[in-house]
Amino acid sequence: MSLVIDHLSPVDGQLDRLQLSKQPSAPSSPELYSASDEARDHSPGARASERGIDLARVLKLQAAIKILSTASSSSALLSSETILATLEQAQALQISACSSEEHIGYTTQEQELHWFLVSKAATQTYGLILNVLLEQTLPLSSDVGYWNEILSSNRFTGLYTIQTSPLRLWSWANDIYNDAWQRLQSIRSAGDSGKEEKKERSISDRWRQFYGLIKDSVRDRSLADMQSKFLSPLTMSRMEARSKRKHLKKLREMSASGLGILMDEGMIFDVDDEGSVSSKSRSNSQEEWRSVVSKSVSLMETVLGNITVLELGAGEFEETVFMSVDDDSESTQHGAEDQPSSQAARLGYRLQHILRFHIPGHIATSRGLAIEYGRPSRLVRYWLPGLALFLSSGTLLRVFVNRKAEIITWICDFGDTTIDFWNNWVVEPMKKVIGTIRHDKDSEIAIMSKESLQGDRASLERMVVDFAIDNPSTSGGARLTDAEIVDVRAKVREGDLTPVLRAYEKDLRRPFMGTLRGDLIRALLIQIQKTKVDVEVAVGGIDNLLKSQELVFGFVGLTPGILVCIAVSRWLSGVFAGRRGRIQGGKQGSLIRTLRNIDRILIGSTPTDNGMLSYNNHGMLLCEVHVLRERARRILPGEIFNEFLEEVNDLVDLRTGIERQIRVAERIRWAYSKWLR
Repeated sequence: MSLVIDHLSPVDGQLDRLQLSKQPSAPSSPELYSASDEARDHSPGARASERGIDLARVLKLQAAIKILSTASSSSALLSSETILATLEQAQALQISACSSEEHIGYTTQEQELHWFLVSKAATQTYGLILNVLLEQTLPLSSDVGYWNEILSSNRFTGLYTIQTSPLRLWSWANDIYNDAWQRLQSIRSAGDSGKEEKKERSISDRWRQFYGLIKDSVRDRSLADMQSKFLSPLTMSRMEARSKRKHLKKLREMSASGLGILMDEGMIFDVDDEGSVSSKSRSNSQEEWRSVVSKSVSLMETVLGNITVLELGAGEFEETVFMSVDDDSESTQHGAEDQPSSQAARLGYRLQHILRFHIPGHIATSRGLAIEYGRPSRLVRYWLPGLALFLSSGTLLRVFVNRKAEIITWICDFGDTTIDFWNNWVVEPMKKVIGTIRHDKDSEIAIMSKESLQGDRASLERMVVDFAIDNPSTSGGARLTDAEIVDVRAKVREGDLTPVLRAYEKDLRRPFMGTLRGDLIRALLIQIQKTKVDVEVAVGGIDNLLKSQELVFGFVGLTPGILVCIAVSRWLSGVFAGRRGRIQGGKQGSLIRTLRNIDRILIGSTPTDNGMLSYNNHGMLLCEVHVLRERARRILPGEIFNEFLEEVNDLVDLRTGIERQIRVAERIRWAYSKWLR
């Protein structure tokens, strides 16, 4: 719900409570018709006819009231077309009642229903005007910020001068042409006596005369603008920017004043917070209720008629509005001879006039002023790069056509490279990781095969046993028994090569003889085989270590591809759609800036005698609070946002005074600082 709807719903509820507090429900069937109506005519036929006509009108009025109610309608704020159609329907019902053959007219209850319908329509029109003023005031701050940026540096001022140079040239040429044309017309009117001579003049003489007039206009224009020639183009642009900013600020001030007046003075009924009517209002509730609605309609009409008159200041505008409302005899008092139905009819006509003329006229006038004094259009701001792009479009097109094959090749190569990278560095490592998790034998990491170590160890055992059998002197001098052979074999498995080393040490004493016998070379080769087995045992340990950390190595192989994919995706998201983070940060920053604007309004405002904000400051506060609500809706969670709305309602409550509003603004800053960082 927006700020306008939050304000409109209680007003509509107050109308419902006022209606219920002063009369019973309208009849919905012929049996509920009042006894006083039966006493008017004892004729059963006439009474039945009267009841049928009254019941039909009552039902139509009730249906129209239901359409205008914020609680029962599909949209809390209706369009002007819907409100107009409902008012025209009520007007047609009254005309048909007064022009019927029996001349029955409106009954008392129908008059009350008609007044209630007009009040509902006034409430909807009131909300529609508030929404229009709010929506038209908000963009003005952005345009004022644009002119502040233009005036902030010479670079932006120079850019604005270049952007608006075609408009300045066109305006100057148009002035020259109009001046020359007026001179030509004056010459023609002064020389009517010589028509015969004019006819004989050739077309070239006429063009020569017109060209001479243009030269004279240019010379006179240059002399008239001699003072402006002493000013640089940047200075003239700054003067123009200051003038437009001044008018925009005044328009924003007037709109804020109108918004504050309508919010503070419009549709204020004497109903307390609990929803009951006070004793004063109950004693004369009918006149009080109608007077409030009538004055509110007059207030809306006066505000819309004077809000775009920039010659008035905010103070003069407020005085004019209240003086006009006080002087409006139709809104302040009603003649004794006037019937309530005629009063409601006149009020309905005024509402129709507001909806048909005042609101569209205000929208058109405000839009025209915003266009005149606001930032230039996109065509003016971007004509230079657009012209450069248009002039270079032929060259760019030729480059694309001449290098069409190369561009297509680059695109294809880029696509193939991307696909190969995805398959080789992402898909394949992922498959290996999945295979490792599932203990796939094809995915096991191994430096050597399992059978290699077993074969080399068995060969070493045979070599050592054969050497010990052939050289029994290394084992005690006797032939080895089977038990000794088994013992030698067991020692070899444990890495003990004592028989070979003894023979090796013995032959080293006489290496030449050992070499001739071959025992030294044989012992040396056995030791080489032992070294090979030791190396394979170490490699086997490394294999076991790799197998125990196979999943880690799989993820290590997958990491480069994943990192590259993440980097590319983040880059693409930053180029195309990755402004979400920056947008989120911008939203939080905009919330802080909005709170800063609210704080400036509250602290910098001059309170009235009652210690409350002025109409202008209250309107500006409402605009900033509306922006705050809409931006907080996108950031705060649902439950937190509902609590935030309570703080906002306290912030815009004018009756609490400026001091309490300042404290509420401070509470918002520290209570919701988590979402503002």
